[in-house]
Amino acid sequence: MPEYMSGFGNSFETEALPDTLPVGRNSPQRVAHGLYAEQLSGSPFTAPRASNERSWLYRIRPSVLHSGRFERVDAGLWRSAPESETHLPLGQLRWDPVPLPDTAQSFLDGVVTVTTAGDVSTHNGMASHLYLITESMVDDYFYNADGELLFVPEQGNVRFWTEFGVIDTEPGEIAVIPRGVKFRVELLGGPARGYLCENYGGAFTLPERGPIGANCLANPRDFLTPVAAYEDRDGMASRLTVKWGGALWRTELAHSPLDVVAWHGNYAPYKYDLRRYSPVGPLLFDHADPSIFTVLTSPSETPGTANVDFVIFPDRWLVAEDTFRPPWYHMNVMSEFMGLVYGAYDAKPHGFVPGGFSLHNSMTPHGPDLEAFEGASAADLTPQRLQGTLAFMFETRYPQRVSAHAAAMPGLQQDYADCWSGLRRHFR
Repeated sequence: MPEYMSGFGNSFETEALPDTLPVGRNSPQRVAHGLYAEQLSGSPFTAPRASNERSWLYRIRPSVLHSGRFERVDAGLWRSAPESETHLPLGQLRWDPVPLPDTAQSFLDGVVTVTTAGDVSTHNGMASHLYLITESMVDDYFYNADGELLFVPEQGNVRFWTEFGVIDTEPGEIAVIPRGVKFRVELLGGPARGYLCENYGGAFTLPERGPIGANCLANPRDFLTPVAAYEDRDGMASRLTVKWGGALWRTELAHSPLDVVAWHGNYAPYKYDLRRYSPVGPLLFDHADPSIFTVLTSPSETPGTANVDFVIFPDRWLVAEDTFRPPWYHMNVMSEFMGLVYGAYDAKPHGFVPGGFSLHNSMTPHGPDLEAFEGASAADLTPQRLQGTLAFMFETRYPQRVSAHAAAMPGLQQDYADCWSGLRRHFR
């Protein structure tokens, strides 16, 4: 079983072999066990201390030996912003779940882009993908130089073998792999399906709590970072694939690049159990904004405006008096890609099912469907618990462009807007 260290953004130190980490320095003349010292920087060297991200890795070979003659390879259905393959008419969009394929398909083959936003070359924006996996990566490795990856499992358990250690995930949890970190994806049992946010911008961090104070929402102690684990494999035929500049590049290796024996620093992959999220909300009347459910945020240069927010709608109590309790009708400057991990979403009780997803772009009106509106308007406002539900949003300041493949999916619901068509005039 994988082992973890708890805390968000901590400066960790861990070693798979004793007496590996140097004491009092980062790059000694000779590293223990004949290892190489290498720094992995997730921020500019001169970034302020609070946002400076880097780790020192002590590995069997430096990463320059993980490189060879790279050749560009087919990216399949993986796309990067800016993306203008298609122009769907303006409006609300929703899709049924995409079935898992019958053919063998690893993570590298199973990424399907739904939307892109911003510009990958300027490290602004994001992309919303699905992943559909039916077999483990074997002797295949990958890292993303374009952005960090936030995985939201919806079906099936997945293991991430990373340079920093091993992370196991299941539906209800998330995993974040920072930009530049090498890994492979293994299945733990049957096939796996889920959602994937590729964040081109600033690294995800915890949102400020403001007047909420020091506790609740996502608490730092519940984030888990793996302890050091390594592969010492020589004479093997393997491949390393890199996403860089919106394209995939591949080279051949004769060893495993997951050869980090020890490491220390604050730039590392992590997981989080969304069931440990401690929601807060109104106790008397009206709503708090949905931003109160932000788990992680990628900030932009504009204060209070996210490059991308990761927001969830988990189990919680609804107790507000004289209040329409589901999410209200609104138009938003942000654009929202939404998915459902399990259960039902209170604003869309039908037509939006686990594995499905929707897109409400900036300034596109949306809100509860007819059934949700009429039910909530006539409900007896006793305390109500929403239970067994987990929906989420990737919300960004950029318009999200739909890929040509997603626009042609048979699961695109042509009648989605009909869920509001029965809303009647009540004005007297």
